[in-house]
Amino acid sequence: MVNKPVRNSLLCPNCRKLISRSAQQCPYCNLKNPSSKIKNNFFTTSLSNSDQLVTTLISINVVLFTISILIDPKISSFQFSPFNFLSPSHQSLLVLGSTGTIPLFHLERWWSLLAANYLHGGLLHILFNMLALRQLAPLVIQEFGTYRTISIYTLGGVAGFLISALAGVGFTIGASAALCSLIGALLYYGKSRGGVYGQAIFSQIGGWALGIGIFGFLFPGINNWGHGGGMLAGVLLAFALGYQDRKKESMAHKFLAMCCATATLLVLCWSCFNGIIFMIL
Repeated sequence: MVNKPVRNSLLCPNCRKLISRSAQQCPYCNLKNPSSKIKNNFFTTSLSNSDQLVTTLISINVVLFTISILIDPKISSFQFSPFNFLSPSHQSLLVLGSTGTIPLFHLERWWSLLAANYLHGGLLHILFNMLALRQLAPLVIQEFGTYRTISIYTLGGVAGFLISALAGVGFTIGASAALCSLIGALLYYGKSRGGVYGQAIFSQIGGWALGIGIFGFLFPGINNWGHGGGMLAGVLLAFALGYQDRKKESMAHKFLAMCCATATLLVLCWSCFNGIIFMIL
């Protein structure tokens, strides 16, 4: 029998550079005990993969959208209409975690602040949001890193929905509040970094913000409070967490991202459990 060689190197869980497995400290970022199972495991390393992160976020949204249709579709969902085609019912969305003044302040479903970011009211709704996520997230990951992106996306979405609830929005769903937090973070980055590149980012993302604002005022039913709140939260989070040009991601950033990812996983499991109970009963 031929013994398999032992791998004597690994990627530092913080800076992602190749180092010796026996190193007590990363020679590049000075992280202590980089080979520790707490710092280097499948869960933490998978969060650092930018392509996998975007794919995972889109997949979760698609899965929750499919479940919402299966639980209770609108009757009009089977009529070919660009706005009503494949739409879950309001009851289905409430069961899975739509948020707003009624779910929060009357039903005390505070977990819905997180769950609502992964629910959508129709095929066009999720399609537009996922296309925006595919375009915005890679740029945020490039300038802020994957861990800070997870925190900005999660906390920004929660903050946006909380602000909209405080403003009196009864029911709301969608990834747009979280997406707007990415826009807010990029606006802060472009303005803070400055220079030709920073100004280009600010101008480009400013066009996104202006377009979302115009769209929100032209069409009824758009949660403008959620959009504005998400952008404001993104700016504040970007200021608090920093970006790669000024401060590389640290273990504190990773810990916050892990807390956000764990909370999201638990909330979405609870959301799906509620959906299963609803279908059974």
